[in-house]
Amino acid sequence: MKKLLISAALGALFCSSQAFAQQAVPGGGGDLTRPQALQMADRMFDRFDLNHDGVVTRDEAEQARQQMGFGSKRAEKMIDRIFGTAQSITRAQFEAQQLARFDRDDLNHDGVVTAAERQQARAALKAARAAEVPAAPGKP
Repeated sequence: MKKLLISAALGALFCSSQAFAQQAVPGGGGDLTRPQALQMADRMFDRFDLNHDGVVTRDEAEQARQQMGFGSKRAEKMIDRIFGTAQSITRAQFEAQQLARFDRDDLNHDGVVTAAERQQARAALKAARAAEVPAAPGKP
């Protein structure tokens, strides 16, 4: 159970908004309210703030990823998405980032992200990413 919770936390910390909402909900399919999303973001931030100074650095995120046994390219991409070009992120920045993702997925703006909203948001993200991928050489 602890490994599952850690996996969900890592996913929520570093994944796209759709993965955040899907993995963050205990059991994987229930509704997620905005206060729950904020609470989960704070718990995840605390897990990755290894020196408890209120700032998570890229190095701390990498160390936490390794300690949890996540060595994949996907995890590295997730870290890059969270940090962008920055070398660190504060709790307030992380909360704002996670709540912005929540708000984007809350399609009807009622303060709750449902399974249906997650599916719609995931489909929109896939479509947007597919549109960004350039065609392979020699293909129209």
